[in-house]
Amino acid sequence: MYYWYKKKKDLPGSDMGKFTRILHSGDPDNLMDEIPTVVVDPLPERLDRGYVVLNRPWAFVQWLDKVKIEEEYILMAEPDHIFLKPLPNLVHEGYPAAFPFFYIKPSEHVKIIRKFFPEEKGPVTSIDPIGNSPVIIKKDLLEKIAPTWMNVSLKMKHDPETDNTFGWVLEMYAYAVASALHGVQHILYREFMLQPPWDLETGNKFILHYTYGCDYNMKGVLTYGKVGEWRFDKRSYLDGPPPRNLSLPPPGVPESVVTLVKMVNEATANIPNWDTAEKMKTNSS
Repeated sequence: MYYWYKKKKDLPGSDMGKFTRILHSGDPDNLMDEIPTVVVDPLPERLDRGYVVLNRPWAFVQWLDKVKIEEEYILMAEPDHIFLKPLPNLVHEGYPAAFPFFYIKPSEHVKIIRKFFPEEKGPVTSIDPIGNSPVIIKKDLLEKIAPTWMNVSLKMKHDPETDNTFGWVLEMYAYAVASALHGVQHILYREFMLQPPWDLETGNKFILHYTYGCDYNMKGVLTYGKVGEWRFDKRSYLDGPPPRNLSLPPPGVPESVVTLVKMVNEATANIPNWDTAEKMKTNSS
């Protein structure tokens, strides 16, 4: 992510400002000298109930409180985001910009949503189908939303019905609800991001999100849910970074997946000491 941020930041059409990695482990790590980083505290022990993403809103609350942020607007993004082209400020007339997720459906969970978004706050349809990332938002708006986002996340996680229903996207629902509680609605930009292998072409998109595994047979046919003869899945590299020069997918695989692997390969080829990181992985295994 950081490699492609640096390549796109100063190109024509970019409104990209400074970069900050928010590290919510409470301790510095081995990337501190490479990526601008702010270390914040994790939630108190066991408060996240094994759901590490619950630390995210708390991390933003701390960051906004402890750091003097020069920019007026903030992009919230994730480590598995790759910038395909320079990113302009998509905020319009004060409305934040967000990507609509097909699986965030507040209107299908009215009973649960009303536990956190009472009727006097308005219709459930005023809650956007989004998470906090990617989002571009004015700093002063995020300063208002972030504490509410944290509190709603914790309340949702500690409500068994909500926790069981929303699962791993609970924190996304919490951001959407928190925004609506403050009367904030987002402009929904489908061009903001694509997600291989379901999105086949990079097209006009700004960000490539490699959250899903990409599994194919050697005929270029998707075998999702089954390990493919060719695969790229970030979960294969939980113990260390991917090697340089990953094999390209076979003919017939969508352009979005080919682009993903090519961009990963370019980054790993140019990031200093990547070989050392790979050796460290090998020696520790």
